[in-house]
Amino acid sequence: MADHELRGERLRLRHVTEADLGALVAILQEPAVARWWGRYDADRARREMLEDPQVEAFVIELDGEVAGVLYVSEENEPDYRHAGLDISLATAHQGHGYGREALRVAIDHLVRERGHHRFTIDPAADNEVAIRSYAAVGFKPVGVLRRYERAPDGTWRDGLLMDLLADELP
Repeated sequence: MADHELRGERLRLRHVTEADLGALVAILQEPAVARWWGRYDADRARREMLEDPQVEAFVIELDGEVAGVLYVSEENEPDYRHAGLDISLATAHQGHGYGREALRVAIDHLVRERGHHRFTIDPAADNEVAIRSYAAVGFKPVGVLRRYERAPDGTWRDGLLMDLLADELP
């Protein structure tokens, strides 16, 4: 996405900077977040949010406060074109609709400016709160990805692949 910021009614999305890493790592280390995202330190955050050329990482900002992170990855092969999304919010900001708003802002931009027509997201299959939130945005379950990701305790857990078509946006 362009270097400009994206704005919703209550939040803004902007690219992650080195100065944001401490706040983002603190969020990702909160027990309710780490349960789904695993172990994070500054090195992992830097690799994923600043150095990975396949991912654009955005700070979700509320009134100047770092409230979470949103990842966008794009498949630009013309026959398979789509964008993948992932999102995490600080525990204090969960349950207020900020995640849904951030996803809608990013999706709207990806439709208008990048020409995407399809979006995917893949929460843990037992993350009922995330699944309800994504369904409220318009994502639909596609199928279960068995033993998809390693949980923080080292066990494998299933993921739920969900997708959304631009013309299905509520």
